[in-house]
This record gives sequence, C-alpha cells and structure tokens, in this order.
Amino acid sequence: MTSDNGSPTGTTQPSCYSPYLGSRIFSLRFTSTTRGARLARRLVGVRLDEWGVPYGTETHETVVLVAAELAANAVRHGHVPGRDFHLLLRIMENPRPLARIEVSDTRAERVPPRPGQLPDPDSDPELADGGRGLLLVDGLADRWGWCPRLLSPGKTVWAECVLA
Repeated sequence: MTSDNGSPTGTTQPSCYSPYLGSRIFSLRFTSTTRGARLARRLVGVRLDEWGVPYGTETHETVVLVAAELAANAVRHGHVPGRDFHLLLRIMENPRPLARIEVSDTRAERVPPRPGQLPDPDSDPELADGGRGLLLVDGLADRWGWCPRLLSPGKTVWAECVLA
C-alpha cells in the first residue's frame, strides 16, 4: 500500500512487521471527522483479520469496538480544526498475545479521567446523552490509560486487549 496525496486520511506508514519487538504494527493518521473515525475502525478490522484475528470472533469484535470508541473520542473531545488524529495498532506476541491500540490527538487541555475514576453512568446527567465510550473501553479492555504526548501537543489514550 502506498501513500496517496489525495487520500482522505493523509497517510503515513500503513503497516509493518517489527522483528525486533515480535510485533505487528499498523499506524496511520486520520482526519478528525466522523468519516476518519469510521475509516479507522474499518481498517483496524481489516488489519486484525489479515493478522489472524478473524472477523466474527469475540476477540476481533472487542478490539475493533475499543479502537472505534477511542477514535470517536479523539474526534468528539480531541478535535482541533485542521489537525488529524493518529491511530496505532500493535499486536505483540510476548509474553502473551496482546493488542494495543493508541489514539493520539492534539488537544491537550481536554483530558479523560484516569482509569478507576470514571463517573457513574446512572448518577451523572452528562452521560445521559452520550459520553459512555470510556465506560465501554473500561469494561472491554484489560488495561487502558492516557498520557500527554511528549514531542507535540496533545494526549494519547491507549488500551490493551489480551488476544484469546
């Protein structure tokens, strides 16, 4: 797959295999729009299937849903006009098969709560009209968190799912 300057995603490196880390990597920038988030979700699903995590399996659906929620949050809460979000999917084999999804955006002042500090969906009126994405991530992923980006403004929200 080559970069196409007319591509709506503003592609970077589409994927590679890293023999040093024993991992497979898919990395791409997407427009910070609902279309970009939808494309990110679809490409994560395609890449997982190519890497042996087939469509229709619980593991595939879990990783795709987590990636979709993180991408949607980057668009909804991390959007800065004219700036893209970046998605990285890494499958690591050692010490156990694991999928790590990282989504980075350029909005540093809006950060999510830390794991374990998510609001109660039944008592928070703001969650009545959406805002449950991280609750899904918290329930589906084995671990998740976020950190500030070091070399550019913004933050990275990540999640890890053990592969069955």
